[in-house]
Amino acid sequence: MSANSSIPNAMPPMDTSYKRIIAIALPVLLANLAMPLQSVIDTAIVGNMNETAKLAGMGLAIQLLSLLLVSFNFLQYASSGLSAQALGQLANHADNNDRTATTASPLLSILQRALLLAFIIGVILLLAKPWLIDFGLQVLSANPKSGLAAKTYLDVRFWGVIAELMNFAFIGWFAGQGKTRYMLYQQGFIAVLNIVLTLFFVFIMQMGLVGVALGTTIAFWLGVLLALWLSRHHLKISWAALFKADRQHFTKEKILRLFSLNKDIFVRTLILTLSFAWITRLSAQSGDVILAANAILLQVLSISAFALDGVAVSAETLSGQAAGRRDWPRFLMIIKRTGIVSYGLAILLSAIWWLAMPSYLDFMTNIESVFALAYEYHLYAVLLPLVGVGAYWLDGIFFGLTAGNVIRNAALILAAIFFPLSWLLYQQWDMTGIWLSVWCLLLLRLIILGGFLFRAHQSRSYENLQPEA
Repeated sequence: MSANSSIPNAMPPMDTSYKRIIAIALPVLLANLAMPLQSVIDTAIVGNMNETAKLAGMGLAIQLLSLLLVSFNFLQYASSGLSAQALGQLANHADNNDRTATTASPLLSILQRALLLAFIIGVILLLAKPWLIDFGLQVLSANPKSGLAAKTYLDVRFWGVIAELMNFAFIGWFAGQGKTRYMLYQQGFIAVLNIVLTLFFVFIMQMGLVGVALGTTIAFWLGVLLALWLSRHHLKISWAALFKADRQHFTKEKILRLFSLNKDIFVRTLILTLSFAWITRLSAQSGDVILAANAILLQVLSISAFALDGVAVSAETLSGQAAGRRDWPRFLMIIKRTGIVSYGLAILLSAIWWLAMPSYLDFMTNIESVFALAYEYHLYAVLLPLVGVGAYWLDGIFFGLTAGNVIRNAALILAAIFFPLSWLLYQQWDMTGIWLSVWCLLLLRLIILGGFLFRAHQSRSYENLQPEA
């Protein structure tokens, strides 16, 4: 015991104060809010075109694209957890004088592997575009008019899928090292550029849905260029070195380790995105008005989730570094403190939504039937931050551990419970049942992950949650 406990003392001390947690979370929160702001602006522009079918189609398109892209956001989580643990491990033997030289190579290789995988996946998705769009809209039960609108939008957005997948890799890589201000620069740049370009293409060039999609696509590609420049600046290396692979970090073992982790996170994320696709399908079966209203209200979940993810990134970064040091008392402290900050932020967000909801709905659409239905159910959306905060907080802890097997098993348990439960709720209460399903999805994630963590706490076996590097 004494031998293990002496290891953390030999390293530079970790700052796990509330100030440090907030310092990591705040730039991430601001950067993350830039991400859903893009879909909010896109949805609001379409929502004020006086056509319910277009707004419903926009909801379908965003959900289908989310189903495809978010299924691969293991690129973000793997990059974040691995880079955080790399820093924790390197802190044990890197002197300040040669720190840059020591850390640049493994950290750069983590980024390179993630970007290469993002490129390969993106090319495959782009080549399969016609089939994916047609099949996806059929699965989501799209009506003819809303389906046509969704296809018009997706035909253009698909040309940016490679850039969007690379964006996941950059976000995770920056976050894992606590370089959250770089995330803010990158995401803020993409969001502002997207808004400017979309407004230009829609209102100046009169390109309609095509203009909405084109603005987003161009913004993401330019965001990749900025992220490459920020990565080079952070590592203090040349452009040539940025694209030069170090063979010692591309061994069979390291590549298989990355794929093993990605496989588990992929299963988890696929189940979550299928769950939200299922909710969208239930909405679509109820008609375009319900689909359009829920498309607006679910933006509240998207915005809130990205805001709460700021603290989740703090939890992921700090818990990953503590796990890399095998400093489990510090790990337990991080769980408690990030939990307190997470729930405090959730209370604040719900209060803000309660005050802002009437203005938000008025901004999002001028279609009276959609506005009326969304307002009738707005309290379900207002409470989403409080209902969902625990799921995002514990996600951060387990991703910091890169506990892929636990993440996968929790998702499989979730699927076994959620899908039959949501179907029963929908059959019993229709629109109300859809929203109760959303709540159940979030609460079940908290309960299941909390159970795994509680069992590890009871047996004091946190190291069993984390696979060997």
